[in-house]
Amino acid sequence: MGSIRFGLFLSLGTLLGVGTAFSVDVSRAHALPGQTTEAVAAWIQGHPTLRPSSGEKLLVRKSDTAAQRFTFQASVLPPGKVAPPRNAGMIRSEKFSLFDMINGVTRERLEESLRMIYSPDIYQDYAQGNVVYAYPTQATLSQARNKAEPLLANIQGELRVGQRYAYWLEIAQSSEGKSYTGQITVLLKSDVEKLNTELRDRS
Repeated sequence: MGSIRFGLFLSLGTLLGVGTAFSVDVSRAHALPGQTTEAVAAWIQGHPTLRPSSGEKLLVRKSDTAAQRFTFQASVLPPGKVAPPRNAGMIRSEKFSLFDMINGVTRERLEESLRMIYSPDIYQDYAQGNVVYAYPTQATLSQARNKAEPLLANIQGELRVGQRYAYWLEIAQSSEGKSYTGQITVLLKSDVEKLNTELRDRS
């Protein structure tokens, strides 16, 4: 698929709106949930855009200022409520999050980040996946209005299942309706039922 040009992406470029352009080969192999911690750690270390600092292994943090931050984390745990790992040597989920008080965070920006971190193939798996749950629901909105509790109503998200993986997107809005933080988690399809139940219970 060749290479595409984009701003200094995970070194807070396209992610945070600054930096210079360079090329990244998006057709290269990548590590995803279901692979060993060693394989994923090696992928992170060699990723031309994640560029972990010395000592970073499965968790990468980047920040230009307190107003702009990026985090990527691979975990042996499924997303949601903590449960004992089934296999401490296998990655079950990978999450990246953006916090940007300057440019804001949108769904489109998160989706483009997903494509850049992994590959167009993974992005297509996400884009063509089936949404199994989206929130806030109408019931949540009504409850928030009745109880004057806007917190849950200000968190928008969805859980979708593709052919290869499942994806959990979530964006939080301020009381003024602006979005400054969001995240996408890539998870094993076998963990969808657990997360789906927990999201519905939370709502």
